[in-house]
Amino acid sequence: MADTRGHNISFIFLIETSMKHYLKIFRKHETPLGFAAKASILLFFVLGSYLVFLKISNKMETQEKPAPAATHTTVINTSPTLSPSRSTYPSQILDLSNWKITLPIGPSENPTEIKQPQLSTYSVDPWFIAMPEGRGVRFRAPVNAVTTGRSDYPRSELREMINNGTAKVSWSTSAGTHTMFLDQAITAVPKKKKHVVVGQIHDADNDIIVIRLEYPNLYVNVNGKNKRKLDSKYTLAKRFTVKFVVSDGQTKVYYNNSISPVYTLNKKYSNAYFKTGAYTQSNCSREGFFLCNDNNYGEVVIYQVVVTHQ
Repeated sequence: MADTRGHNISFIFLIETSMKHYLKIFRKHETPLGFAAKASILLFFVLGSYLVFLKISNKMETQEKPAPAATHTTVINTSPTLSPSRSTYPSQILDLSNWKITLPIGPSENPTEIKQPQLSTYSVDPWFIAMPEGRGVRFRAPVNAVTTGRSDYPRSELREMINNGTAKVSWSTSAGTHTMFLDQAITAVPKKKKHVVVGQIHDADNDIIVIRLEYPNLYVNVNGKNKRKLDSKYTLAKRFTVKFVVSDGQTKVYYNNSISPVYTLNKKYSNAYFKTGAYTQSNCSREGFFLCNDNNYGEVVIYQVVVTHQ
């Protein structure tokens, strides 16, 4: 930083010398009144010049001072991803004691299935995991994944079981009341064919009725045909509820806790079971070469699934 004190002293000396010189001249050639007037003007001019000089000097000094070093605070989050109060496995969020899961991994046409008791302590990132906040379970199925031999589409999907997950359940519309309640959100769809099935009733041969998103339209779909539109402007991650109630040859669908069913299917069937998760309705042939990858998928978060048989 330059020292401006020397400049100030030199400038003051110059002013004093100049004023003495001009005052001598004024005394020789002016009347007392004229001399006083011109001396005042000269003094005003000199003081103004000095003030300008000080301002310039201060500005130079400020510019030459090094800026203070910038300071910052780094905050390190020492909290674990999952605290003890949160869930590590999907089974700690959802009651999976009478379910098995089919995953989008494994050999061609023979995807991996996880049953109980292994399912109680199982997760696989990113296809089937407990969400970090511990409130839901994520199901993801990419378009390039393996499929079952009876489907062209991949899934990360639960299938209803019985006897603590050791045997396949089978029920009919003519005996008892069978209910599945779902609290869920669809969080991703494929890039081109933006279709995902998120809940269904299946029999021995095919699906009977499903909840299907053909983005942005959310439908009740029966035998491949959309029968009832639930939402014409569904936005991804919007949470909703669906309830299937099956009895006396009827399948009733309730949406967002509606008092009356939004759709009723009059059809008898047997060897039935519930399914839920992410059943992506697209594949590489539908999406194309450049979109055939793990980053193109259908995804569903389930917050609650409850099945009862009475």
